[in-house]
Amino acid sequence: MDDRYVSFEIAKTKHIALVAHDGKKKEIVDWCDRNKDILKNHFLCGTGTTARLIAEKTGLPVKAYNSGPLGGDQQIGAKIVEGQIDFMVFLWDPLEAQPHDPDVKALLRIAVVYDIPVANNLATADFMLQSKYMSESYSRTVENFNKTIQDRVNQMK
Repeated sequence: MDDRYVSFEIAKTKHIALVAHDGKKKEIVDWCDRNKDILKNHFLCGTGTTARLIAEKTGLPVKAYNSGPLGGDQQIGAKIVEGQIDFMVFLWDPLEAQPHDPDVKALLRIAVVYDIPVANNLATADFMLQSKYMSESYSRTVENFNKTIQDRVNQMK
């Protein structure tokens, strides 16, 4: 592979971000409870109230970041950039305007940039959890954006 791309390895034990808007918190908590036998084998994190509710209802350890509107979405995004989150379940409410919508869009954008799997509904979350990749490693390749930016700078000279 040339230097235009960078490979990332998702290990057998996944780092999973769990995020849900207020209207979807019950859904994600119930989903985690139904799937706790699988989820207990992975590292879980989430935004504020979502992480707390999941931990309280399921007994699963969930590292909590700030709530979304207080920077939690950005904290999760930073962890994606650092390669510390392998996939994300983000149940956002399509029927409710969010005051921190730019943060939500930025989080979803960074997940695409770094090519991590994202479930935005329970059906996709179920498919991801039942994938053969949940119990084995997976290699993904993303564009080397540092190289791309440097190439653009060099073209401007």
